[in-house]
Amino acid sequence: MGNKPTIAISHLGCEKNRIDTEHMLGLLVQAGYQVDSNEELADYVIVNTCSFIEAARAESVRTLVELAEANKKIVIAGCMAQHFQEQLLEELPEAVAVVGSGDYQKIVDVIQRVEDGERVKQVSSEPTYIADETTPRYRTTSEGVAYLRVAEGCDYRCAFCIIPHLRGNQRSRSIESIVAEAQQLAAEGVQELILISQITTNYGLDIYKEPKLAQLLRELGKVDIPWIRMHYAYPTGLTPQVIEAIQETPNVLPYLDLPLQHSHPDILRAMNRPWQGQVNDQIIDRIKTALPDAVLRTTFIVGFPGETDEHFEHLLGFVGRHEFDHVGVFTFSPEEGTPAYNLPSQVSQEVMEARRDALMEVQQPISLKKNQAQVGKVVDVLIEQEHPETGELIGRSTRFSPEVDGLVYVEGDAPLGSIVSVEITDADIYDLYGHVAFAQS
Repeated sequence: MGNKPTIAISHLGCEKNRIDTEHMLGLLVQAGYQVDSNEELADYVIVNTCSFIEAARAESVRTLVELAEANKKIVIAGCMAQHFQEQLLEELPEAVAVVGSGDYQKIVDVIQRVEDGERVKQVSSEPTYIADETTPRYRTTSEGVAYLRVAEGCDYRCAFCIIPHLRGNQRSRSIESIVAEAQQLAAEGVQELILISQITTNYGLDIYKEPKLAQLLRELGKVDIPWIRMHYAYPTGLTPQVIEAIQETPNVLPYLDLPLQHSHPDILRAMNRPWQGQVNDQIIDRIKTALPDAVLRTTFIVGFPGETDEHFEHLLGFVGRHEFDHVGVFTFSPEEGTPAYNLPSQVSQEVMEARRDALMEVQQPISLKKNQAQVGKVVDVLIEQEHPETGELIGRSTRFSPEVDGLVYVEGDAPLGSIVSVEITDADIYDLYGHVAFAQS
C-alpha cells in the first residue's frame, strides 16, 4: 500500500463549514491518512473556503496564495470551490483539486485520484448530499462543545444571499438520525450541543411536509447533554409549539439567534425576506412575553441598496427599543449572482461604515447593561480553555454562544470541558468576570 501522504486542513468560514471539515478529517483518518494540524509538515493542504461575503472570500484567497507561495499542493474545498471552480483552477496552478460544497464526502477518492496524477474537479452543479450519524467525524471544537447539523441548504431566496446557489435547497435529516448523533456526542462527554442549519425553524419541512423543530427539541431533551442551543431561528418560525417546547425542555436553552437583517418593511421587501417586515415588533414582543428569560441575539445588514437615512433611523429606533442581548452588524456586500448585485441606489462604503458604527454605538450600552445585570449572580459556566500566561480559566455562560458572543473569565480551579458554578463579580460590554463558587447551581 505504501506510505500515504500527510494532509492538513485549513478551515475558514462558518460552523456549517466546520462540520464539513470535521467529516473530511474523519473520512481521511478512517482511510489511513496521516492528518496533521501543521501545514508546513503536510504533503497536501485542504482549504475549506468560505464565499459568503467579500471579506470572507478575501481571507480565503489570502490563505490560498500564502500556501501556493510555500509550494504546497492545495485542495480547494467548500463554498468558494462551488462558486469559482474554473477560475480557481486557472489562476492557481498549485491547486491539485477543487471539491464542491456538496462533494466533501468524496475527499478520500479525490486524494487518491490526485495521487494517481489527475487534476481533479469534483463539483456537483446542485449540492444534494447531507452527512448523517454514520459519517465519520473528527471534532475540532473544544472538548465540551459540538455543532450538530439538522439540515443543509435553504429554500428562501433573499436578494443579498448567495448561499442557496452554493449549498442547494433545504434537506433535513430525520429526527432519529439527529438524536442518534446527539447520543454519540453525549457519550464523548459533550456538554453543549449547538443545532445549526440555514434556517433551523424550517427544520423538517421538506421531509415531513411541516416544520418539526418542536418535536426535535423534545426528543433531544431526552439526551444526556446539559445545554442544547439553537442557531438561526427565523422569528416567524417560533410558533407557540416551538416556544412551548423550549419552555418545557429543561436542557434547551432559551437562547434565540434571530437573523432579522433589518427592521424597515421597505428594505425587508427589497431584500425578499420571507415575512416582508410586517410583524417584527409583534413577534419580538411575543417571544419576550413567552420567554422572559430568553437571550436574544440578532444580525443586521446596513447599506442595502436603497437604504435611506429614514430607513436607517427606523433601524436605530428598533434596536434601541428592543434591547437585544447581542447584535452583529454587517455592511452590505454585493454578491455577483444575487438580485441585489445590480440594484440601483447602491450606498457608498463610507456611509455604510458610518451606519454600522452608529448602530453599534446604540447597542453597546445595552450590551453593557445586560452584562452588568449578571454581577452578583451565580451562573453555570462551561470551562473551555486556560489562559496560557495567567492560568485563568475561560468559558461561557448560557448567555454566550461560541465565537460570536462574549466570554467569562474565571478565577479558581475546574476541569476543562466541565460546567461549574461561577459567581460573577464584574462585567464589561462583551465579557463577564468571576470566580468558581461552591454553591449548588
